[in-house]
Amino acid sequence: MNGQIVVAGALISGTSLLVAQRARPAELAGLWELPGGKVAAGESDAAALIRELREELGIEVTVGERLGADVALTDTMVLRAYLVTQTDGVPAPNDHRALRWVGAHELDGLPWVPADRAWLPDLAAALASV
Repeated sequence: MNGQIVVAGALISGTSLLVAQRARPAELAGLWELPGGKVAAGESDAAALIRELREELGIEVTVGERLGADVALTDTMVLRAYLVTQTDGVPAPNDHRALRWVGAHELDGLPWVPADRAWLPDLAAALASV
């Protein structure tokens, strides 16, 4: 992959998933997503996700297994999700409008960022297996 990779973290605690409400850009503001961000040059997916979740949420995580398949955002940008485990800190919406814990039964009803919708079956399965 010679393009930009964007990583997202699925933080599950008990039977709930942490989702973040976007503040920007305007076309995505108010929609919900898995928090994360762009992988910098020379950075691993895991290192980028740890850095992004520290910046966006103020938490420390360990990065686990991949979740679902890659989602193409553009011809040169791909979105990739990982299961993460919180090891320290208290999640705060430093870069988002709001944070919310949701259960598997709430996933379909949320107004998701379009790209993240591809993972709903995988997220439901992950929540069911805890």
